Amino acid sequence: MSHAKPEYLKSKKHFEVLDGLRGIAALAIVIFHFMEWIYPDPSHNFIGHGFLAVDFFFCLSGFVIGYAYDDRIKAMGLKEFFKSRLIRLHPLVIFGSVLGLLAFLFDPFSGESELYNTGRIILLFICSAFLIPFPSMEERGYNNFGLNAPSWSLFWEYVANIIYAFFLCRLNKRALIILTAIAAGILFYVSFHAGNLLGGWNGDTFWHGGVRIFYSFSAGLLIYRFNWIIRNKLGFFGLSILLLAAFLAPSPNWSWLLEYLIVLFFFPLLVSLGAGTATNSFSKRFCTFSGDLSYPLYMTHYAGIWIFGNYFMNYQPNSKELTWIVIGGTLLMIVFAYIVMKFYDKPIRKYLNAKRRK
Repeated sequence: MSHAKPEYLKSKKHFEVLDGLRGIAALAIVIFHFMEWIYPDPSHNFIGHGFLAVDFFFCLSGFVIGYAYDDRIKAMGLKEFFKSRLIRLHPLVIFGSVLGLLAFLFDPFSGESELYNTGRIILLFICSAFLIPFPSMEERGYNNFGLNAPSWSLFWEYVANIIYAFFLCRLNKRALIILTAIAAGILFYVSFHAGNLLGGWNGDTFWHGGVRIFYSFSAGLLIYRFNWIIRNKLGFFGLSILLLAAFLAPSPNWSWLLEYLIVLFFFPLLVSLGAGTATNSFSKRFCTFSGDLSYPLYMTHYAGIWIFGNYFMNYQPNSKELTWIVIGGTLLMIVFAYIVMKFYDKPIRKYLNAKRRK
């Protein structure tokens, strides 16, 4: 017997251009992670600010969560809200953990796994699969999630969702402005004293991740609540160029301030413009594909990055070989992410949502 889907479970219309920009940001992260092995100094890296894609994700998330749930979280209740978020996010958290474990155990260019006993490896996997920060792998820079490094941002995404459900969804506009202003001040302090906004991924900079999402998520929510949507004709490709400009920006001596200004003003502006621009039939299809692929690509690419990093450190390949490895590796990661999306992520979410509706 079929059941009608409750009103609060129905998906809302997507902002296609924002979906497409999410895919561009995910691709920038992949290329940045390749290049930071080759050029550890961001000033020598042509995409040295690629890590700021995470802050763009956070701002986008605040806008989308507000749009998707502000007017229905009361009707759906906390239990259904958290079910919705877990079904959307957690299947790939688990898949990324499994993939990271396999890469750790069978990396042909590293013997790291031999340094760990079975109990320690199981503990690493459990912490990764349940998003419990465990910065214990010295040879991996004390990553908060050694088996799948990008999970650090998912941890803070979950924290933001919990705070939204219990607090932010009830916050009035004036209070939200004050909160966002406070977050901007704390973000300035972190950027100035750390010298960059790169932190959040390891034990030493754990709380920097909370500061980064505190501002960007609040700013995205603010854009939605005040309907700061700027109508324009830039389209997906015009906004993609602007987004890439932030990642490709040079790294001057005052790079910390440049990064701060990009996160403070430029990314919220892009979200406002992205929500207010139109797409044609071709760009709409591309944006949909790009948006669908972004999360699987983000959560599956780092296993390959670790293998590449170990190969790079052991063999020191020349520039020509590196060029082909980075291009080929990026394409392979995109293809793999598509396969994961089509045969794992979407079917799993479809199955779980069907059970949920019953």
